[in-house]
Amino acid sequence: MGEWDFLGRLLDRVQTHSTVVGKIWLTVLFVFRILVLGAGAERVWGDEQSDFICNTEQPGCENVCYDHAFPISHIRFWVLQIISVSTPTLAYLGHVVHVIHVEKKVRKMMKKEHQNEQISLFLKKGYKFPKYSRDNGKVNIRGRLLRSYILSLLCKILLEVGFILGQYYLYGFTLQAQYVCARFPCPHKVDCFLSRPTEKSIFIWFMLVVACVSLLLNVIEILYLCVKKINECLSRRKDYTIASVTPVVNRKEIKNTDQIQNWVNCELQRRELGNEATKSVVSEDHSADMQEVHI
Repeated sequence: MGEWDFLGRLLDRVQTHSTVVGKIWLTVLFVFRILVLGAGAERVWGDEQSDFICNTEQPGCENVCYDHAFPISHIRFWVLQIISVSTPTLAYLGHVVHVIHVEKKVRKMMKKEHQNEQISLFLKKGYKFPKYSRDNGKVNIRGRLLRSYILSLLCKILLEVGFILGQYYLYGFTLQAQYVCARFPCPHKVDCFLSRPTEKSIFIWFMLVVACVSLLLNVIEILYLCVKKINECLSRRKDYTIASVTPVVNRKEIKNTDQIQNWVNCELQRRELGNEATKSVVSEDHSADMQEVHI
């Protein structure tokens, strides 16, 4: 289990930057895949090749039959599956660490002297104010981080489906006690016998069920993020109000043409007063500039 410690420490950092469903997925990965694989499955498959016995003494026949029956060991296949499925999560962790590092630099620059000049310099370079991370190191999954998180989930779904289909294509989901082989250099059909096929089949089905549970959790997490984003958009839309420039006039309140004319005259006077105010401000600025030039 020592070789899984490094991967476990990296994935443990992802828990603080993931959703509730993501934390459940990491728990399933740690307990039901890595722990079971290291504690029980490796011992069950320890005698896989040594106890693969064929009823022939032809040199090389037994090795050829074993290679045809197991193109890759189940243990190595599951190790490759766990590492491949964890890779998109580690890529997302790298993106989160990069965003936190950049926004931490922005916060440090904003606390120094000449704050306004440095903020303008940062904005010219393309930096933005911190909006993804907080002062305590936690992040808000939105914007670029949300897209990166969803992309990692899609990659994990594709990898899980690919490995499940690959396992079925290589050796199915159940092991038989007898395996018939008829490959060169075997002189004829040879019967080979596996050690503990029932116990190994139980482990195969257990790992298959855990892989399906992980796949289901990834799909649920994508749906959870989509529903959460839709609810945020709807709540933001409800809070959004439009302030009208001109007052809204109800037709029922206007009974005759005199009221309409009075309302039109009031609007025209209000606009003329606004235009005169702007013209006076412009003329004052212009006269001030002219006085500076004469001086």
